[in-house]
Amino acid sequence: MKTYSAEDVRQGLDWPVLLAALKTAFVEGAEAPLRQHLHVGDAATNGNLLLMPAWQPGRHIGVKLVTVFPDNDQLGLPAVASVYTLFDGKTGAVIGQIDGGELTARRTAAASVLAATFLARTNARHLVILGTGRVSRNLAQAYCAIFAIDKLTLCSRSLDKAQALADELGPIAPNIVTTTDFASAVSDADIVSTATLAKTPIILGELLRPGTHVDLVGSFRPDMREADDAVLSRAGGIFVDTFEGASKESGDVTQPLAAGNLSREGLLADLAMLCRGTHPGRQSETAITAFKSVGTALEDLAAAVALTAADRA
Repeated sequence: MKTYSAEDVRQGLDWPVLLAALKTAFVEGAEAPLRQHLHVGDAATNGNLLLMPAWQPGRHIGVKLVTVFPDNDQLGLPAVASVYTLFDGKTGAVIGQIDGGELTARRTAAASVLAATFLARTNARHLVILGTGRVSRNLAQAYCAIFAIDKLTLCSRSLDKAQALADELGPIAPNIVTTTDFASAVSDADIVSTATLAKTPIILGELLRPGTHVDLVGSFRPDMREADDAVLSRAGGIFVDTFEGASKESGDVTQPLAAGNLSREGLLADLAMLCRGTHPGRQSETAITAFKSVGTALEDLAAAVALTAADRA
């Protein structure tokens, strides 16, 4: 069994290869039960444990264990920790143990950018990212690798955190701007991507200009939300990575569904439909589009298989 560090994941999964692997996986499909989400904290600790298995019979089996402790920022620690194990689908033998945090951040960013290849304008140039964590870093790198981004705006309530991320990213875009003014940044975006732990909307539909693509990543529980109802209204609905996951797990979908402000028909298509060509995605240059990802074990499996392919060749 080989162990893959976070640096191994970064070096072994370049963005075009990872996007291609995810697209193939969504076209082919896999067995990926809805992740099990357990609260493992107490009155003083907001702790969560996620279990995410997936398999393609006779090919590969994988499972990710994830802990999410949102209050860790007060301790100077990451909110998310995880590990991924990949097995041979024919023998059950362990192939590799992979740093789950970097695998998750990288496949999450790749899934968003894969969706954006169908939903964002091809001439999108200004990318706005809300949030400054590991996923935000990967989102910036992935979008700049696939789209011709010439301005990257990093938004955070802490300007120091935004600047630290800008320094870490280096020259991935000709112009990197940091700001605490979310509204101004969102109103000038071609693509706005959010990777936060917000519980109240930080993107308001009234701020979006025609042609904007909204990429919602952060909300993974019904009490978490990054976009208001006006975003969905102006977009005419929302695209999702998986129907089952988004409609049960994310407040960006569950809350407007419960309030009657979003219908089931408003879930326009999932990522598999986009990858298979059964939905056209963006249909005009002026349309506002919205995509919500909650993550699926299929993405982890595809990324893990792609990462270990060279060692198994």
